Amino acid sequence: MNRELILITGMSGSGKSIALHALEDAGYYCIDNLPPELLLPFVQLKDPTQQTKVAIAMDVRSAHALHLVPAQLMQLRDQQINVRLLFLDANTDTLVHRFSETRRNHPLSRTDSGAAASTLDLAAAIELERKLLSDLREESHIIDTSLLRAGKLQDYIHSLVTAPSAELTLMFESFAFKRGIPVHADFVFDVRMLPNPHYEPELKALTGRDTAVAQWLAQLAPVQKMQTDICDFLDQWLPSLKNDHRSYVTVAIGCTGGQHRSVFLVEALHQRFSGNWVTLKRHRELDTL
Repeated sequence: MNRELILITGMSGSGKSIALHALEDAGYYCIDNLPPELLLPFVQLKDPTQQTKVAIAMDVRSAHALHLVPAQLMQLRDQQINVRLLFLDANTDTLVHRFSETRRNHPLSRTDSGAAASTLDLAAAIELERKLLSDLREESHIIDTSLLRAGKLQDYIHSLVTAPSAELTLMFESFAFKRGIPVHADFVFDVRMLPNPHYEPELKALTGRDTAVAQWLAQLAPVQKMQTDICDFLDQWLPSLKNDHRSYVTVAIGCTGGQHRSVFLVEALHQRFSGNWVTLKRHRELDTL
């Protein structure tokens, strides 16, 4: 019987508790804030005939031992356990706002006397946390929760855990440059130079998922050329990324508003590559409406 472990890490305030609850609803046996020293003993204690799906959350409160985790995960993979790493992130301004809103203290923001830190200290604590978690982030699938509602984060988690297991999962994501480049993108393609349906009155209120917009864009030579160029690039390099033991590759497609051109191309690319790769899609701006 196949066993699966999802390890959730990420920035404090980025939504790890929400992700863990979503996994619990999906049938995973979940445990929060497990010390890294107990990871192997805990997994070995679980009866594989009773619990085949386990999710564990770790965070910077275990910073002293996080360096142990990569080697432990290799041992678990050697035991034929399907291990997946999920890292939740958010930009610093969003995290500061969330901590201020909830009046919680950051795990790293206390002084020696135990008093709560100032706002400046909070920002510094967040940057220190980024540094301490950088190695785990590098190996993980990253979800940027800066603009996500809790319900949409749960949807993202569900799409990940229901996707077929694969050596490499390909994620296409549309976004608006005016709201910033996704922090987790491996490749970013700028399609703002393509003709814009925003200036067509009958298409302005629609999105790239609507048939009228898709048909309008699909017949344009520059759009066809852009799609072909992106496909050629990915066809060339995805096998090398897979051989380099990459678990996830995120391809971000950006236009001005994240509504028409980038959405259309993500839909088209998802359809094009889904025959050969495990492929997921997201639309950042549409998902935040």
